[in-house]
Order: sequence, then structure tokens, then C-alpha cells
Amino acid sequence: MKQVDCVIEARWVIPVEPNGVLEQHAVVVDGGRIESVLPAETARQRYLARQRVELAQHAVIPGLVNLHTHAAMTLMRGLADDIALMTWLKEHIWPVEMREASPGFVYDGTLLACAEMLRGGITLFNDMYFFPEAAARAAIDAGMRAALGMIVVDFPSPYASDPLDYLTKGLAVRDELRAEPLLSFCFAPHAPYSVSDKALVQVATYANELDVPVHIHLHETRDEVTQGEAHDGRRPLGRLQELGLVGPNLLAVHAVHLTDPEIAVLAQHGCHVAHCASSNLKLASGMAPVAKMVAAGINVGLGTDGAASNNRLDMFAEMRQAALLAKAVAGDPTALPAPEVLRMATLGGAKALALDACIGSLTPGKMADMVAVDFGRPELSPCYDPLSHLIYVAGRQDVSHVWVAGELLVEEGVLTRPVLRTAAARAGHWQQRIAPAAGPGARC
Repeated sequence: MKQVDCVIEARWVIPVEPNGVLEQHAVVVDGGRIESVLPAETARQRYLARQRVELAQHAVIPGLVNLHTHAAMTLMRGLADDIALMTWLKEHIWPVEMREASPGFVYDGTLLACAEMLRGGITLFNDMYFFPEAAARAAIDAGMRAALGMIVVDFPSPYASDPLDYLTKGLAVRDELRAEPLLSFCFAPHAPYSVSDKALVQVATYANELDVPVHIHLHETRDEVTQGEAHDGRRPLGRLQELGLVGPNLLAVHAVHLTDPEIAVLAQHGCHVAHCASSNLKLASGMAPVAKMVAAGINVGLGTDGAASNNRLDMFAEMRQAALLAKAVAGDPTALPAPEVLRMATLGGAKALALDACIGSLTPGKMADMVAVDFGRPELSPCYDPLSHLIYVAGRQDVSHVWVAGELLVEEGVLTRPVLRTAAARAGHWQQRIAPAAGPGARC
């Protein structure tokens, strides 16, 4: 018998790749990687495990990938709700950020986000925010995987003074931390309306040279599109195409207001989309034509956006919302079936970040980023199809165990790393700083 680190036996294993549900199977983990996925009885005969986890009523799935968020903005959760996007940004969010953003703010906010995300089965988040080095420290301390955005905007902030300064600092962080096994990097120009042509060309040049994804808000609102047309006659996607940014490295966030020809452009160039259904609904940005994108061959992943505009970092909610919304938009109850949605939330997100060779499915050789969902609760009974249940019935409260690179970070719903259990207390400090300037009703 071969000795391995851990064998996890489950009622169901849902590997995503290949498709389907495996009953009474085990995932064998050694050295942080998946050694094998095989029937539980066979695993007992072949492997001597240092640890054996028996999950008789559970489904084990790949770790969920939150393809778009602003993790530190968790400290502004609920700060300004029920407000239009640009008013929300200009009058509420940006003023707080210009006053409070700092390495300490970003570390504490990101640590809080990591605690929330891990408890909900998210093992990787793709971030766009200031002070990415502080977000990196929080992710490392949490034991969580992170794709860190090297943010670029035209306006100064407490983090950087101009686009070149943003790029220089972002690249320095990447150079310093690129050997960290849980970290990867993206260029993160904020949006076409907040980044100049000159800066976008610089991003395109660096992205092509380094083969790094470009993570950008795109076609989020009708106003963004109409203002772009009014400014110089170009729709935002067309402008990015002229500037050399449309290609396999492009990750378009939101992508709500697309014409059929624009969907074809994204598909033709191998671009990716981060669909943020809840944020789009809450900000009344619109309903993205996701079924059309998928039918065109575009790789679509799911994101929560930030907790300031969602207000949850909850990928189970996003999976259900995406499935239901796609059916309503398409007028077709067969649009975006459950297996496709789970794929979007796992392998689709990994592919968009060029990480699908090492995560996103329970495939031998990949890193052991895994989630166990407890189906033993009354509200999940009866269960005729566990994969369908994951999308339409289960919630983040049903997550019992979470592993990242084989490390157990959530056990029976409890965070195992002590630092994560300090996150809520850290948030209280920032609430006391932010609340007085936020006006009545900001205390909770």
C-alpha cells in the first residue's frame, strides 16, 4: 500500500472534469496535490493515509473561484446602498477610499474577505484594489489562493500618483512575490472611463510581453457605453480593440451591454468574461446575455464583485442567481443548466486566470483545492441530483470543509487558522473610523 497524506471519502465526488457525479468515491491527496480519484473501497485497498476523512452525507467539489472582487472593500459593506453606480462611486466610495486607503486598511479588509470567502467554499479570488502587496500578505496569512490585480487608474490615490506610478508599483510587487505558490497576478486597469488611451497601451504592451491577464470592468452600464460613444465615437470594447487589448488575455468584467457583433468579437479573440449577477442587479446595471456568450464559445466565470456593492462574497448565491437570470434573459428554461454553472464557478474561473492546468477540477496532478458540502441538513432533503442541488438548493452555510493545496482551512464550518478568527474584530476598528463621515445610519 502506498502511504499518502490524506484520503477523503464522500457520498459523492463531483470532479467537474470529467463531467458527472461519482458515487461513494474518494479523493487521495499527497504533497498538496490530488493523487487519485477512485472508488472509496479501492482507495482503502491501495492507500495508507496519514489522515482519513469520512464524509458520508457530503459532496466534494473543486474549490470555487471568485473571478472578480475588491476584497478590501468588505470594510465598506452596506456603507451606501440603493444608489446608482456613479453616484455611489463618486459621492460615497471614492471619498472614503481617498481618506482611508492604506496598507493596514487593505490587509484588514482582505483578511475579513478571506474569512468570509473560505467559509463559503471560495479557494481563489481575483482581486482589483490598491496596495496589492497588503492584499497578498492577507491571502498568504489566510492560506488562500489569490490573483492580485496590478491596478491602474488615471487619478491619484493614497497608493500611487499617476498611471506610470501604479504600473511601476504593481510590477514591483509582482517581481517580489511571484515565487509565492498561492499567488498569481493580473494587470487591472479599472475601466475604460477611468484609464486613458496612453495608459491602456502601456498595459497592453506589458501584458503581451509578460503573458499576464488583463482584468478590467467593461460595458457594465449603458451610461459607460453611451458616454464612450459621445466622447470619441467609440464603444468601449471597440476602443480596447484599437488599443491592442482584445485577445486571450482579456478578462472583461460584467460585460452586460454587448451587441451580438461584440459577443462575436470576444469569442473570436478568445476573451473571457466575469459575470457578476448580483452586483449587476443591485446597481441596476442590467442583465448580461450570458447564455449567448456561452453559446458563442466565450469562457465565462462567476464573480461576486466587492462586498460594498453585493453585499456578500457568496459564490453559492452567485451560482443560483446566474442560472436563474440566464433563463429569464434567454426566455429558455434549459439555458445555463446546473453542470455548466458549476463549471463556470470552478474551471471557467481558473481558465480565465490561466490557472486551469493546476486548479479548477478534481483531476489527478492538480492542486488539492476542494470543498465539501454537507447534504445531511433537512433543507437539502430529499436529493435526487446532487449536482442540481449544489446550484439550486445548497448555500454557503452548508460548506463543512475547505482545503487549499491540501491544507484543511475550514473544518466542520470552523476556520482553522487563528488569524482568520481575528478578522471581525479588526473590522470594528475601521467601522469606527468610517462611520462618523458616512452620516446617520452608518453604525451597526
